[in-house]
Formats: sequence, structure tokens, C-alpha cells
Amino acid sequence: MEDLTEHFLELVRRAATDLSPNVENAIREARDREDPDTPAPAVLDTILENVELARKNSTPICQDTGTPIFYVHYPAGWSTIALRQQIRDAVATATEKAYLRPNAVDSLTGKNSGNNLGEDFPSVHFHEWEEDYVKADLLLKGGGCENVGAQYKLPNAELNAGRDLDGVRKVVLDTVLDAQGKGCAPGVLGVAVGGDRGSGYIRSKEQLFREIGERNPDSEVAGLEERIYEEANELGVGPMGLGGKTTVLDVQLDAVHRLPASFFVSVSYMCWAHRRRTLTYRDGEVQID
Repeated sequence: MEDLTEHFLELVRRAATDLSPNVENAIREARDREDPDTPAPAVLDTILENVELARKNSTPICQDTGTPIFYVHYPAGWSTIALRQQIRDAVATATEKAYLRPNAVDSLTGKNSGNNLGEDFPSVHFHEWEEDYVKADLLLKGGGCENVGAQYKLPNAELNAGRDLDGVRKVVLDTVLDAQGKGCAPGVLGVAVGGDRGSGYIRSKEQLFREIGERNPDSEVAGLEERIYEEANELGVGPMGLGGKTTVLDVQLDAVHRLPASFFVSVSYMCWAHRRRTLTYRDGEVQID
């Protein structure tokens, strides 16, 4: 198998310093919708200026470079042990080059490892598939937006939310209202309906790898995504919680099987610095999108 360490390093650099056009365009469109007599357009202009400077100088878009979360799909015959080590080496080098801030802190001692390496840090998920190429998706998940994620157990009497899609809608909107500007709005919501407490959060984060504007293939779920998106933006929280028409850039939802006794709704909140990139390696050629 090939050594992809240098390519993983470039994947990290691109994710940390070069916001994807899909996300940047969504922010620009939001800027154009805002009332010029409110703080919202100025906030979004500052965000866009920051995006351009980070790209130009190859410096992090945000000082919190987040938890690196990798999803690697690979064909039979590739070693996940070797791939994991290549990823870890790339992350350590990216930290040395200041593409990433040292973020890995021992939960018991409080000591920072200094190189972004630790127990299950970075987070790497491997999936063997029948394709003949390697695909690695990377998400850099900041701590501020991670802190305002939420998990609900339905029914929820306080919100009058039952075990149905309307109940899902109510708890997701409650997440947005409760976050206010603390998650660095405008954000993107990844939502998972079902699963257990662990798998629900994993599935909710996986939704954040979708392109903004990409809808669930199930028409009923897609309709719910659209409704929550519209209603969340009617809450008036606005960019950085200063008010405005844009509180979320998108809502992306999926449903998984669950036990009869449990009905969890897991919400992963992603800040405006929605840093994700994809590497593909096929026949010796590398592409990073």
C-alpha cells in the first residue's frame, strides 16, 4: 500500500485554512439576505474577510482548530494500522506547522500532549468498501459548537414533544434557541433520530459531511429538514447571537433504528467555520475537494 502521510497533511491544511466553496457561498448568500441596518451583515462581512485572509496566508480559519474527525473508506488489502499511523503522523506535523492548535488534553491530568495526539485523538473511523480507491473525509469540530450540541429523550413533557417528527422538530429548535450565539452562529445542524446515546451522536456528526443544501433522499425527512431550517431562522438569534435572519445555514437529518424503549434525538451543532474536506486516492493520483 502507498504512504499517504504527506497527502493527509495537505488534507488537514486545506480543512483548517481554506473554507470549502460550498460553505463560503452559503455565508455570502446569507449576507445578502440580511437587513443592512442591523449588525448581521457586518458580522458576516467580518467572517468572510477572515475566510479570505486565512486562505491567503494558509493560517487557521479559527483559533480553535477543533477535534480532527476522519472517516476513511478503503479497499480490501489496505492496512488500517498503517493508515491510522499515517494520519497520526500527519496530524502531529500539521500541529508543528501551526495548521492546528495543540488541542489534545489528558482528561485526568489536564496535560496537553502538545502534538494533537492522544487516546482516540484524532478520531478515526475506518470502513472497508468494494470500490478500488481510498476516500478520506475530514471534519474539524470546534469545542464551542460541540458544547451546545444536545441529546433529547422523547417524549419530552416540558416541550410537549411526542415520539414523532413534530416532536423531533420541537427539540431541535429548542437546541438552537438554547444555544443563542454560543455556538458561533450561523451554524449547521446535524441531527440523528433514533439509535442509542452513542450511535445517535455519531450519526448526527456524519450528517455534517453532507454538502450544504443536500437533502435527505426520503421526501418526508427532507421536508422536515426544510421546515426546521426555516423556523430556526425565524428565531431571530442571528450571526453570533446579535440578531438577524440567519441563525443556521442548514439542517441535515437522518433516522436510524432504535430500541422500542428509547427514542433519542441527537443534535450536533457545527459553527460557521464548517471545516471539512475530502481526499481521494486512485491509481496513484490524489485529489482534495
